[in-house]
Amino acid sequence: MTSLISLVNDSILSVSSLNRLVRDCLEATFPLTWINGEISNLTYAASGHVYFSLKDAAAQVRCVMWRSRAQLLGWRLENGQKIEARVLVSFYEPRGEFQLNVEAVRRAGQGDLFERFLQMKARLENEGLFAAERKRPLPVFPRHLAIVTSPQAAALRDVLTTLHRRAPHLRITLFPTPVQGEGTGDKIATALAQANNCDCDAIILCRGGGSIEDLWAFNEECVARAIVASSIPVIAGIGHETDFTIADFAADLRAPTPTAAAELVSPDRDALLSRLAELQRHLARRMERSLAEQQQRIDWLATRLIHPADKIRQRNADLQSLGNRLRLALRRQSEASQLRLSSIGQRFSTSRPHPKKLAEGLAHLQFRLNSQVRWQFSQQMAKLNSLSSGLTQLDPNAVLARGYALAIGPDGRAVRDAATLTPGNLLKLSFARGSAQATVNQVVAMPEAD
Repeated sequence: MTSLISLVNDSILSVSSLNRLVRDCLEATFPLTWINGEISNLTYAASGHVYFSLKDAAAQVRCVMWRSRAQLLGWRLENGQKIEARVLVSFYEPRGEFQLNVEAVRRAGQGDLFERFLQMKARLENEGLFAAERKRPLPVFPRHLAIVTSPQAAALRDVLTTLHRRAPHLRITLFPTPVQGEGTGDKIATALAQANNCDCDAIILCRGGGSIEDLWAFNEECVARAIVASSIPVIAGIGHETDFTIADFAADLRAPTPTAAAELVSPDRDALLSRLAELQRHLARRMERSLAEQQQRIDWLATRLIHPADKIRQRNADLQSLGNRLRLALRRQSEASQLRLSSIGQRFSTSRPHPKKLAEGLAHLQFRLNSQVRWQFSQQMAKLNSLSSGLTQLDPNAVLARGYALAIGPDGRAVRDAATLTPGNLLKLSFARGSAQATVNQVVAMPEAD
C-alpha cells in the first residue's frame, strides 16, 4: 500500500492507469464474499451475460454474472428477488464503475438450509444409511412399478410418457403425495410405506426441479429412513441433474431426472423385441441346422438298417459257412493227426533195438576201427622213419665222422669264410672224437665270383 501511495504521489497517471490501479487494489483487498440484497434493473444480454443491481434500504451496487456462471444457475433471476450472491469485488475500467462479479447465486435463506442439509447428510452417512453394500440392484424385467409423487406434478407426465413408450406392458400404481410444503416429508414417507405393501418390483420417487426450499421435503430424515426401510428397491429421480437431496443418497439408485429414472427402471421394449427377434432367428438357424444334421444321421443309419428276415438269412448263411469251415478244419486236423501217428509209428519201429543186428554192426565197426588203427600206425611209423633219416643226415657229428672238422674262430663262432681270419688267429678245431687248437699261419681268400 505504501508503494502504491508513493507511486500515486510521484507520478502523473492516465485515467486508464488509475482505473487499473483501483481494480487491482479492490481485487487484492476483498476475497470472494457472500452478500445479500434485492435484485433490480435485471437484464439478460444476448451474449448470455446477466446484468443487475443488488440493493438494500440504504444503497445499491452494480453486478454482472458471466454467461459461464449463469448457465449453471438452473433457475431464472427476477426483479424483486432476494438472493445471496458469492461475489468478487472489481472495477470496470472503461466506464470507471465499481461492480461485483457474481460467481454463484442462491435464494436468500438458503445458506441455513444448505448447512442443515450438510449436517444431516454427514450424520446419516455416519449411521450407514448411504452405504453402497446396503443398496439393492433394480429388477431386470419388472412387471409392476409404484410411483410416489404428486398427481399434478409435471414430472409424473414425463415418467408415464417414458414408461408407455419403453414398456407399455408394465403395470403402474400411483401413490399420490404432496411433494412441497409443510409436513410433506411425513406424507412422502407414508406413501413409500404404502407402496411396500403392494406387489410391485420397484418404486420410483420423483419430482421436478426447483430451489433447495422447493426440494426440502426430500431432505427430511423421515423420508431417508423410509427409503432405507423399504423392502423394494427405490430409484430417486428428483429435480435436475445438478440437484442433490438426502433422498438421492439413501435411494438404491439416483437418476439425474425423473425421465431418466423411468428409463433406468424400465426395459426398452423395442430393444427387447429386436433382441428377441435376433434370438428367434438364431434359434431358427440352430434348429434348422440341427434338423439337417439329424436327417443326415437318419440317412446314414438307413443305409446300415437291415430287415430282420434278411438279417436272419444272413446269420443262417454265416452259420452254415462257419459249420463248413469247422467240418473242414476237423477233417484236416484228423488227417494231420493220423499222418503224425503214422510217422511216429515208423520212427518207433525203426528205433526199436535188434541185438543180433547191433552185434553184427558192432563187430563190423570193431573191424573197421582195428584196420584204421593199423593203417594210421603204419603211416606214422613211415613218417617217423623219414624224419629220423633226415635228422641223421643233418647231424653235425655224422659229418665230423666222415673226416670233417669244425673250426671255431676267436669270436667263438664257426668260421665260414677264410677272409675273416688273419695270420696268428687262434682257432679251435672240433673232430668226431676230441678237439685241438691251431694257429693261422696264412690266409688264402676265395676270389669273388664275377
